[in-house]
Amino acid sequence: MRTTWTFHTAGQLLFGRHASRQLGDLAGRLGVRRVLVVTDPILVKADLVEPVHVPLSESGVVVEVFSGGEPEPSTRAAADAIAAGRAFRPDAVLGLGGGSNMDLAKITAVVLTHGGQPLDYVGDDKIPGPIMPLLCLPTTAGTGSEVSAATVLTDTEQKIKVGILSNHLRPRVAVVDPLLTVSCPPKVTADSGIDALTHALEAYTAVDNAHFPLPQGERTVYQGRHPFGDMFAEKAIALIGKYLRRAVAHGSDLDAREGMSLAATLAGMAFSNVGVAAVHALEYPVGGATHCSHGAGNGLLLPFVMRYNLPACRHQLAVVARLLGADVEGKSEDAAAEAAVAAVEQLRRDIGIPLRLRDLGVKEEQLRPFAEKTIGIKRILRVNPRPVTVDDLEGILRAAY
Repeated sequence: MRTTWTFHTAGQLLFGRHASRQLGDLAGRLGVRRVLVVTDPILVKADLVEPVHVPLSESGVVVEVFSGGEPEPSTRAAADAIAAGRAFRPDAVLGLGGGSNMDLAKITAVVLTHGGQPLDYVGDDKIPGPIMPLLCLPTTAGTGSEVSAATVLTDTEQKIKVGILSNHLRPRVAVVDPLLTVSCPPKVTADSGIDALTHALEAYTAVDNAHFPLPQGERTVYQGRHPFGDMFAEKAIALIGKYLRRAVAHGSDLDAREGMSLAATLAGMAFSNVGVAAVHALEYPVGGATHCSHGAGNGLLLPFVMRYNLPACRHQLAVVARLLGADVEGKSEDAAAEAAVAAVEQLRRDIGIPLRLRDLGVKEEQLRPFAEKTIGIKRILRVNPRPVTVDDLEGILRAAY
């Protein structure tokens, strides 16, 4: 039984409008002279590389841009980014974009520091030591990758997403500038925002730290619910309930963009210490097969997993309902918990998240194989507040089908 908990996050967090203008000063403080920027062609075309390139160049930093990032990055994209890094020989890596680009920057920094191949580090705590300075600037409000200890890649051969977990993956500096999210399209805003909600909800409803079922001798960055995680998750859920619909409907609403940027970072602080659970585990094979965005897959599955978990976390879900703005005055705890599921279902509809697995092109005969792949993802299933069997997982998928 675990009776202690820890808290880790990025080495430094700089938050606020125009925060990206301070990149040159930050690089100088780190002694960085050559930076590899990992991003994608869409952000290059949208002129979002310039707010990073200019302050760094003006401070005398040599910048090389790798723009081969892709949604749900493959091991092939990781190999290309690493090759670009080896040719350029940077002393820091900067991830610019959504979680996919930041994850690509993370694995690039790992392999440039420690060698080997990306898949060598899959699993818990496989990175042997600190990595070269890593800076992350999100252009979406969702993944929390700017503060997290995880990177996710798509193993194209096995057709499944794989996770790498290590506190060495946490960026040295996270720069969260809400203005960089203003050009984010409505669908990406919606997918990212529901992803942040999934992070916060899975952290808030996780198995308690004191009962976290970590086998003797194993190490992990996830550790179950604890007070710091609750604090960050509660604030994130409330902000998402207030601002996500606004950010999707009115992309130039700066208050909504700032609220969602803060929510995503707070949710990242919560889940990257507490853990994510069955929603994420189920999304790995679903996303690997359908190539849906990570956020859309999580958002689709979220209420079905909440309903399965409800008997194990009624109190937490009752609080979630209130945080999301549901009217639970005078309701029993059971009714309030049900209201939380309904509130998430309504939010999904309002922002355009797919409602059923069949909407993603999933076939009924794929459900059992998805469940069988999911049951092997022990590192996050043990965070779930209610134990699952392969039959339970298939049942959740059938309910979502």
